[in-house]
Formats: sequence, structure tokens, C-alpha cells
Amino acid sequence: MRGVLVAAGVALAVSVLLTPFLILLFTRRGFGQEIRAEGPASHRAKRGTPTMGGIAILAAMWVGYLVASLTAGEHDGGPTASAWLVLLLTSCLGTVGFVDDLIKLRRRRNLGLNKASKLAGQLVTAVVFGILALRFANSSGVTPASPGPSFVRDITVISFGAVGFVVFAYLLISAWSNAVNLTDGLDGLAAGTSAMVLGTYVIIGYGQFRHWCSSSPMELGCYVVRDPLDVALVAAAAAGGCIGFLWWNAAPARIFMGDTGSLALGGLIAGLSIVTRTELLVVIIGGVFVVEALSVLLQIVVFRTTRRRLFRMAPFHHHFELGGWAETTVITRFWLVGAMCCAAGLAIFYGEWLDTASVR
Repeated sequence: MRGVLVAAGVALAVSVLLTPFLILLFTRRGFGQEIRAEGPASHRAKRGTPTMGGIAILAAMWVGYLVASLTAGEHDGGPTASAWLVLLLTSCLGTVGFVDDLIKLRRRRNLGLNKASKLAGQLVTAVVFGILALRFANSSGVTPASPGPSFVRDITVISFGAVGFVVFAYLLISAWSNAVNLTDGLDGLAAGTSAMVLGTYVIIGYGQFRHWCSSSPMELGCYVVRDPLDVALVAAAAAGGCIGFLWWNAAPARIFMGDTGSLALGGLIAGLSIVTRTELLVVIIGGVFVVEALSVLLQIVVFRTTRRRLFRMAPFHHHFELGGWAETTVITRFWLVGAMCCAAGLAIFYGEWLDTASVR
């Protein structure tokens, strides 16, 4: 547990201290956010707010993880394959987002990479991650990922095979990175919700470590995963980075995370779900992101078939804004829903362990 606290504490400090430096730097360089013309009128005042603050979250995540991994006494052996893969997945998607943000800033418009370029970046990153995640088996033959889907554990009766898993990983990573990206439309909404989801994965990773088959192979209900404690350190560092960033990103935001942060955080959530074998459970844990993405999909489908809008505006949070809710009210209530989703996910995770551990 000491390593988890170190990772979160160091990342929090790095994020809190680095973010104001980025605000000053980006303000001087004129790296201000462009606002969608068709968006809520109240957002126009945000034009020019510094963006690309996701750099602070990524830097905090790396520093927090490395410090904890190299100094925490309970964590012998240093960084592991699972942690490196998730960190690199997050950083590569953050790089795609950074390029997207940079193009927006250079062209002074709210459109960066075209859809094909962004999807290509996600595709290459996801395919490389998917291929590598089925390698690096430990002494027990366990790899960072398994070739089938999972809920709280692997669904052993289903196997995609190597090629099928890579396709599955791409769909998962692309879906989650875009879902967090769509949610990042109100001050602090994506950062606060991500912090909750990542905090949930700290508990899941540490719980898997405490009941790990590699250390207690005869224990009923133990978890067949590769590096649970290291994964918990990554989640803790990222959660600390999000909370530190939220100090400056909460309404009224002084900086936005941009696609640099949102694409990275979405990829991180997908990566954590893969290496912890909770790819379906994360749909409940990250319920706010799921609803936001579904609202956009439904809006498109309904409009193209009926020429009418299902919501006043998508993503879903704008529907409430245009309905007269204050931005802070929307954010607070979405955070509450996010907390309930995380609590539900943890209850399912713990309940499944109780059921499995009690089997005789």
C-alpha cells in the first residue's frame, strides 16, 4: 500500500506544480482553445483558455509511477511488462491528441486531425499494444492480456485467438479514447470522472494483488493476472495526476486538458481493463463515459433516420446546459453519477470474489 500512496502523492504534487507553469507558458504563446460556434453560448467566454494541459497529467503519471516503482519497499523487481505497456499505450494516444491539439492551435480553429488521421493513430497504437500484450509471459505463463473477453475474470469459454484479440483491443481502445474525448466538454468533467475511475482501478489492482494466484496459488478466488500491484501503481499515479490537474481545471477552468489528455486517459482506462481482466466490468465503472458516447451515436442515428434531434445537443452534458442547467450543476450531478457507477463496479467486483472464495 505504501507504493500506491507514494505514486499518488508524487503524481499529485507534480501535476499541481506543473500545471500553472503550463498555463503561463501556453498563455504567453497564445495556445488558447477555440470554441465550437454551434455550442452553448455560455462557452464563448472560454475562448482563448490555454489547452494541452494533458501534458501535466502524463508527466505526473510517469514520474509518480517511476518514483513509486523504484523506491517502494513492497515492490521488488522494478517496472513490469503490464505497466510499461499501459504507460506506452497512454503516452502514444496522448501524442496523437497532442498533434491534434497543435493543429487546432496553428490553424486557429476547433478542427485538428481529420477523422482518418486520428483513427489511423489509434489503430497503429492499439494494434502494437494488442500484439505485445499477448507476449511477455511470466514464469507461470501468464501474459499481460488474455486472448478472450473478461468481466471480473476471463470468460474462459470464449477465445478470440491472437488476431481476434488485436481487433478486439483496437475496438476497445478506440471506443474508450473517443468516449473520454467526447466527455471533455465541461470544466473538470472528464478529469474528475477519470480520477474516480482510476481510483477504482487502484482498489481493483491492489485487491487482485492481495489475492494473487502467483503468491497464493491454493487460495480460492485468486486472480490470474500478471502484474496487479504494478498496475495499481500506474492507476494511482494517473489518479493523482488527474486530481492535481483538476485543481486548475475545475470551473472556472484556467486550462483545458485538450485531446492530449482525453485521448490518453481513454486509452489508459481501456489498457487497465485489459490487463486486469475487467473489459466488460469497465462499462459499468466508466458509465458516464459510456452514456456520453452513446448519446452522440444515438443523436446521429436518430437524426439521419428521422431528421429530428433526440437531444437538444450531443454529447449528453450539453443537452442539460441548453435546458437551462448551470454548468457547475451539470458537472456536479455527472460526478455523482460517476461515483455511483464506480461504487457499483466495485460492489460487483468484491461480490464476485466473495462468491468465488466461498465455493467449496
